[in-house]
Amino acid sequence: MDWTQKYTYNFPCPIRFGPGVIKEVGPHLKEQGLLNPLVVTDPGFASLPLFAKIMDELKSAGLKPVQFTQIDKNPVKKNVLDGANSYHEQKADSIIGLGGGASMDVARAIALKAYHERDLFDFDDALGGDKYVVEEIPYFITIPTTSGTGSEVGRSTVISEDESHQKRVLFSPRLMAKMVFADPELTMELPPHITAATGIDALTHNIEAYVSKGFSPMCDGIAIEAIKLINESLYKASTAPCLKSRSKMQMAALMGATSFQKGLGVVHSTAHPLSTLFDTHHGLANAIMLPYGIKFNAECSSDRFEFLCKVLDLGEVSSKALIDWTLQLNNSLGLPRDLSAIDVGTDKIDALSDLALKDVCHQCNPRPVSLENFKEIYSWAIEGNL
Repeated sequence: MDWTQKYTYNFPCPIRFGPGVIKEVGPHLKEQGLLNPLVVTDPGFASLPLFAKIMDELKSAGLKPVQFTQIDKNPVKKNVLDGANSYHEQKADSIIGLGGGASMDVARAIALKAYHERDLFDFDDALGGDKYVVEEIPYFITIPTTSGTGSEVGRSTVISEDESHQKRVLFSPRLMAKMVFADPELTMELPPHITAATGIDALTHNIEAYVSKGFSPMCDGIAIEAIKLINESLYKASTAPCLKSRSKMQMAALMGATSFQKGLGVVHSTAHPLSTLFDTHHGLANAIMLPYGIKFNAECSSDRFEFLCKVLDLGEVSSKALIDWTLQLNNSLGLPRDLSAIDVGTDKIDALSDLALKDVCHQCNPRPVSLENFKEIYSWAIEGNL
């Protein structure tokens, strides 16, 4: 594959991929008869010259974009309600999710809330809330600037409660973007630590999807190919980035969010509470918890872990070899080995475990997870017990 070229494909939604496709966003919206997009991004990205350049290009195409940047690192309900108010106050006619996972989660939730009067958390997937998604959804496109969450191709959004910060998953197939513009050039200036953490997020998506108990051979195949791409490119993308390595990582992130339509697992259920209680970056939380999740699942997923060892050409074929590989990769990227490195102590195990048990992701884990199991996994992760 020539990673310098532009491509169009349609799975799971229409995707325009390749360097320079960002310049096509304005003309695309204008072709739809849309002139006033609400551009949703985080305040950090909004302060960068690249954001100003993108806004100028939209204006040059004859559009009148307005921006919404009131987004927390781990988005909360208030961000969404404020964004929906902004959508109407500024008379927007479409929504652009621009940035990393937080920006696209909030943008997707704003698209949901724009014409739905029910309480936002009525749409909680765990409560079957998708049945309430019946009103108009504004024309919605996504533009990723990181290579991790894959939120650009998602059908769900993760928003936390304002006070408790418990994460809630809002889902509907109608929330999928009408078009994704995935331009790897937008990721070239990402700092190494963000590239690394988001890259491990993509890796976690694919590994968890591959071993999840759902049935989807198509998702399995996508996950395996994405894991190969990450193995080939993440270290280089983080330490000596080039267009090829950045392109491979962006594609792997897209593939990860496609593959985890099959399901995720215990790693995400243990990572989410770390963001809730400690405001830990989601990718970093996954990076720390991934080897411990593999350890927990080894007794029922050893055949799949052993196959991944062959895919990665590790030499040794065992769950332990895969654990060691994840640890070595984290170490090479400067990511911590255990939770004690981010000041998480044993006194927080009960609170973390209670939240993890409420998280929906472990429902697809290949091995059932009890409250005591979660306590054990967090103990391992604090002590570095592998």
